[in-house]
Amino acid sequence: MINIKKANIAILFFLPLFACNKQVHKDEKSYVKYVDPFIGTSGHGHTYPGATVPFGMLQVSPDNGISEWDWCSGYHYSDSITIGFSHLHLSGTGIGDLADIRLMPINKKVDLTKNIITRDDIPYKSSYSHTDEVAKAGYYSVFLKDHHIKAELTSALRTAFHQYTYKEEDLQSVILDLGFNINWDKAIKTQINIEDKFTVTGYRNSKGWASNQKVFFVIKFSKSIKDYELASNKNYIDGNIAESPNTSVQLFFNDLKNEKLQVKVGVSSVSVENARANISEYKGDFNFDSIKNKAAKLWHENLSKIKVTTANDSLKTIFYTALYHTQIAPVTFSDANGELRKENDSIVKTNDFTAYSTLSLWDTFRAEHPLLTILQPDKVSDMVNSMLLYYEDKKILPVWTLYGNETNTMTGYHSIPVIAEAYLKGVKGFDIALAYEAMKTTMMQDDRGLKQYKKFGYIPYNLAEESVTITLEFAYNDWCVAQIAKVLGKNKDYKYFMNRSSAYQKLFDEDTGFMRGKSEDGSSWREPFDPKHSAHRVNADYTEGNAWQHSWFVLHNVEDLIGLHGGNEKFTDKLEQLFTESSEIIGDNISNDISGLVGQYAHGNEPSHHIAYMFNHAKKPWRTQYWLREILKTQYNTSTSGLSGNEDCGQMSAWYVFSSMGLYPYNPVSGKYQIGSPIFDEVTIKVSETKNFVIKASNVSNKNIYIQSATLNGEELNRTFITHNELMNEGILHFVMGENPNKSWGIQ
Repeated sequence: MINIKKANIAILFFLPLFACNKQVHKDEKSYVKYVDPFIGTSGHGHTYPGATVPFGMLQVSPDNGISEWDWCSGYHYSDSITIGFSHLHLSGTGIGDLADIRLMPINKKVDLTKNIITRDDIPYKSSYSHTDEVAKAGYYSVFLKDHHIKAELTSALRTAFHQYTYKEEDLQSVILDLGFNINWDKAIKTQINIEDKFTVTGYRNSKGWASNQKVFFVIKFSKSIKDYELASNKNYIDGNIAESPNTSVQLFFNDLKNEKLQVKVGVSSVSVENARANISEYKGDFNFDSIKNKAAKLWHENLSKIKVTTANDSLKTIFYTALYHTQIAPVTFSDANGELRKENDSIVKTNDFTAYSTLSLWDTFRAEHPLLTILQPDKVSDMVNSMLLYYEDKKILPVWTLYGNETNTMTGYHSIPVIAEAYLKGVKGFDIALAYEAMKTTMMQDDRGLKQYKKFGYIPYNLAEESVTITLEFAYNDWCVAQIAKVLGKNKDYKYFMNRSSAYQKLFDEDTGFMRGKSEDGSSWREPFDPKHSAHRVNADYTEGNAWQHSWFVLHNVEDLIGLHGGNEKFTDKLEQLFTESSEIIGDNISNDISGLVGQYAHGNEPSHHIAYMFNHAKKPWRTQYWLREILKTQYNTSTSGLSGNEDCGQMSAWYVFSSMGLYPYNPVSGKYQIGSPIFDEVTIKVSETKNFVIKASNVSNKNIYIQSATLNGEELNRTFITHNELMNEGILHFVMGENPNKSWGIQ
């Protein structure tokens, strides 16, 4: 979670998609119709409702024009004003960046020289009503009340499409404004070039969270431009090119008898010519409905990889919207010719893989990337190669990359577990020798707390902020490096990193049962101490949380953590207290990321996501089953506020996808999925073109939440996990559910 705001297997179901158009259309209704992109657009979900395709380069979506935290994606459902439709957006983060290349259809002439301080000053803004808004997978539309225009949006992988329907005989005009900034974004240099009667090109260089963001664009119109007014730094200019930090243009079009104007937009980090090449596949093609249908089909193909069976349509809506959200990011970053711009402005070409950006690794290593190893392994290898491409220049693995830029946001180096998990799960297509070098080199350098970590064996609270969280995360990163070292036969490295991976032990306070900030003297704890206390980034021992939420992050050695607590009973007593303690958070600078509270458990932020599964390790799996059902029931719904915290590029939704099926990648690099409490009668996961893995839950209901017995491929299963290899081979995991706990199941 980012927040820097205070600053029988159903074989027939998987018939080939090329079978017949009628069947494809029928299946599309079975999946795409359950996706509701408005889920998460209010509250603190920070999602956007606009159009994109799976992992698409473009996310064309409405912008409200307000610069506040809950408008990080450009849009919040509480609003009813729009200033246009830009082409790059972040899905559910806590950072307001992007929102580049914004178009707004309008039916009147406006003054582009007017000084604009806030949205209220914008002369082309329009009100709208949610009753006139539609959002589907790959499609968005809204009626602009002030201009009497229906605006529709859809997208392909590297090209966005607009269709504007004007009132009969109304003036048909479009505003392109590159100067107005929202949230963190600030335009540094922009250009608008009226190339010809059908084409506008240019670029927008901006500085925000991504400090060197260069977006080149090509915009093609279905009608000829009759006239235009071009402004630079709020002054009208002659000619066809404007270049300054603040450029804008109002375009006026011919052929008013045809009420529809269609637009296609391509972008590139490299050049106008690359942006032009990115839309070349659609040269002369302004068939909006055709592109919209292709986007829906593409989403259908991706969503159909998991089939859930339940009589409850609301659960299907939550599930398929979650599955949709898990396939929005990371986003395609390299152009159609393989080129991309690095942060240092060098242009490189990837000949054998697609480069991705928007890597929210602190969040997504937990469940989003593990889900992709099942559903999109080819893309996982490309994502790893994208990280290694970054390493070539920086000699360090990325932390959080946005539009090719390192933001250095959040703690730890969680590209490491993503790479380790991919390799250990058999994902091919990247150089493991280079990957191991990158992992080891990253963990042996001195930046971001590693110097203190290596010196003391932990990070003293008086030498760095968020010292507890960083120490715990470095310990896990070390363990991940050790696993690859072991497989590669690097025994010395294995022993070294395994030894470092026990760093969490140094911060465990036996008297309180919490991980605490320790001074460099090796014995003094930070005082005073209250496990409910939260400090956001300043005088903080924990990242976006408190001791209750962060003291459980020992993914790689839960048994040892249980031992530190004094055994299973004391450990599970503490876990129960976490969920039943009052939800009061104490402090003068509380992190607003602490949301979705069940006791002190905070499901709205990622550090809590694994905790309910810890009962499995302490021989009380029925408590895992109980608390998971509480979380599934209380933290997700079909409303616009149906996410209890920032979506964070798919992680909130990936947790739901896994947990609702009855599994979770507690420690992704271990290759094991912990068993929880499935909510569907049956789930069919298409793990390859020829294999399905089926999860059945007999008698499952809102009351029957406890596992009575289980079999895997007909053999009794009396353990609380299955392995990745078992999942990826064709099989059936069958649970029998009941209303009362079976306290003898899963404790072997």
